[in-house]
Amino acid sequence: KPLLTRFGTLIGMGIGAIDMWMNSLGIGLPFTLRHKKADFESIAKASDCKPIDYPKPDGKLSFDKLSSVFLSATNHEEDQPVHLKLKDPTIPIAYNLPLYDEPAQRYCPAGVYEVLRDDDGSNPRFQINAQNCVHCKTCDIKDPTQNIVWTVPEGGGGPNYPNM
Repeated sequence: KPLLTRFGTLIGMGIGAIDMWMNSLGIGLPFTLRHKKADFESIAKASDCKPIDYPKPDGKLSFDKLSSVFLSATNHEEDQPVHLKLKDPTIPIAYNLPLYDEPAQRYCPAGVYEVLRDDDGSNPRFQINAQNCVHCKTCDIKDPTQNIVWTVPEGGGGPNYPNM
């Protein structure tokens, strides 16, 4: 994956194929490729981005996030501590919302993070729906302020992919 994003698809696939072939022979490349900055440092400000108008899920080829979470058979015990914590609960609304339009509500594939507002659009509140978490840890990697801390939930809860 880093090869594709670093050099483009064709060159990245070529280097990746050589690396895979050499590794199968027990010969490793004498170097490794690294990104120049961490993933969370790559998030663009909302003012620099054009909003994307996604079509509504049709239920045949595309599905909403909660339907997909249902398919993961995610299960968390109701009485266990929340495994998603904020270092500073003010950051999502005070910093991330004005600067990045709170990216957690978009990068989380399970819809765990939401910005709720009153009916008139005022009074934004950050809500964590931890029971929907599929344990991908994207929030731990991608949060621009590194404010979200993902911890292992108690009791072995989480997604259960029975047909994998």
